Parts: sequence; structure tokens; C-alpha cells
Amino acid sequence: MIGIGVDAIEIDRFRRSLQRTPTMRERLFTADELEYVASKIDPVPSLAVRFAAREAVMKALGVGLGAFGFHDVSVTRIDSGAPSLRVSARAAELARDAGVTRWHVSLTHSDLLAIAYVIAE
Repeated sequence: MIGIGVDAIEIDRFRRSLQRTPTMRERLFTADELEYVASKIDPVPSLAVRFAAREAVMKALGVGLGAFGFHDVSVTRIDSGAPSLRVSARAAELARDAGVTRWHVSLTHSDLLAIAYVIAE
């Protein structure tokens, strides 16, 4: 195992940030992620947990905010519906340099919190 990262986001706080800065959605999330949440009645919990996944990847790699772009990591779904990570560009370089060959991700959210847990193997 290379590293473990966990991050928790307060959903209401994240919601207020998105309301204050509408362009934040496009800066933080890929088009595929925005398309995935578009049909949800309330997309904010799903967006918050995806943001938490990015932060958890940073922690698993032992790097801080700004080490790679927000679009360098995104959450996808495998055929079973389970979440998966797409890691590209600078984040992929950092992962390769650290010896990461596989990612594990678990996402959950309630009305209050969005939590992402990432293992870099």
C-alpha cells in the first residue's frame, strides 16, 4: 500500500460555495461528472463526494492542494455501478512516481456530510 486518504465535506457549506461561485462547477468537475449528476433532484451531495474524492487522492499521494488540477482526478462508475477513479495528467505522473498501480475508492454521503475514502496501492 502506498497511501490512504479520507476527506469529509459539509454538504451545506459546499452548497453555499457553489451558489456564491456558479463557475466553480466547471472548474472542479469534468463534463462526465456534471452529466452524471444532472438528472439528480439535488446534485450537490454527489458533487461534494466527488470533490472529497479529489482531496482524498491528494492525501493518499501525500501531496497538498494544488499539486494537480481538479480535472486530473474524476469519479466514474464501472459496469456494476461501483465508483472508480480516473487519474490523468499531473495526478497520474505523481501516482506513477509514487509507485501506484491501482486505486480503491469508497464514497458515501448523508444529508450533512460527504465522505470519500481512497487507497493507493
